[in-house]
Amino acid sequence: MTLDELKTVVKELGMPQFTASQMARWIYQRHVRSIDEMTNISKANRERLKESFCVGAMEPIDCQRSVDGTVKYLFPTAGGKFVETVYIPDHDRATLCVSCQVGCKMNCLFCQTGKQGFEGNLTATNILNQIYALPESDTLTNIVFMGQGEPMDNLDQVLRATQLLTSADGYAWSPKRITVSSVGIKGKLKRFLDESECHVAISMHTPLPEQRSQLMPAERQMSITEIVELLKQYDFTHQRRISFEYICFAGLNDTTMHAREIVKLLKGLECRVNLIRFHEIPDVNLPGADEKRMEALRDYLTAHGVFTTIRASRGEDIFAACGLLSTAKKLEIEN
Repeated sequence: MTLDELKTVVKELGMPQFTASQMARWIYQRHVRSIDEMTNISKANRERLKESFCVGAMEPIDCQRSVDGTVKYLFPTAGGKFVETVYIPDHDRATLCVSCQVGCKMNCLFCQTGKQGFEGNLTATNILNQIYALPESDTLTNIVFMGQGEPMDNLDQVLRATQLLTSADGYAWSPKRITVSSVGIKGKLKRFLDESECHVAISMHTPLPEQRSQLMPAERQMSITEIVELLKQYDFTHQRRISFEYICFAGLNDTTMHAREIVKLLKGLECRVNLIRFHEIPDVNLPGADEKRMEALRDYLTAHGVFTTIRASRGEDIFAACGLLSTAKKLEIEN
């Protein structure tokens, strides 16, 4: 709940208005697990609150730990489903990759989550719980919406979650600490750009529309060229950043021709490209590009004015790719 919503609650219960601010601090700053922990609220008022409300935090039910420190958690949702969250420590930074849906409608060829099908949107509660109930929550420096699901396909709840994360009465994070990814959905992407100040990451994976439609069916609804034209209407030169995610497949999208087309496509747009190693998933015959090919692609793009990095691969010794841990849990329950 926002502070205004908490104020409505205390008013309806006949409690002092300042109680709403006390509750907000207990929840968003101290991350209490129960109303009983809100000790500067009278016991009588805590009992009133408990009759209709709970904090709503749900602890992870499983985790996989990598030798590199990466941890993949499995969180339950209110609907009895499961979502994955990945904690990625890196020296003085700690990034959390959160999910926004159970399954996904986008069905990208290279993504295990898409193979699950779509099982439902997460509420803002379920999204925030991945942060709230995370054992390492106090160490977080960044959050990326790059887990299960397409954020623009659950836009209302994603916006609500990011607004609570950045509100002075919520987590009070800077929008610069949050990145929201998308394949690009017509109408929804523009709304997000207009209503949020968070960074944006676009899943490109190839600059060629026909090839992209084979890898990512969402291309048929909003093409990569339409996405770039939309982005050019916004200012990404100061506080806000736009990046393009690019999984590299050997011989498929890592050629010099692809590099030339990326440069042509992104001309005039202040952005960066993140090259990503492919984490293999079952029954998908896509070969990951090797280090040499990725370095050649990076060097070409950088030499032609497109700032490009190769993202360090993390958690390869655990269920690293999105959807693998939740798929395993789903099969375990079904069997």
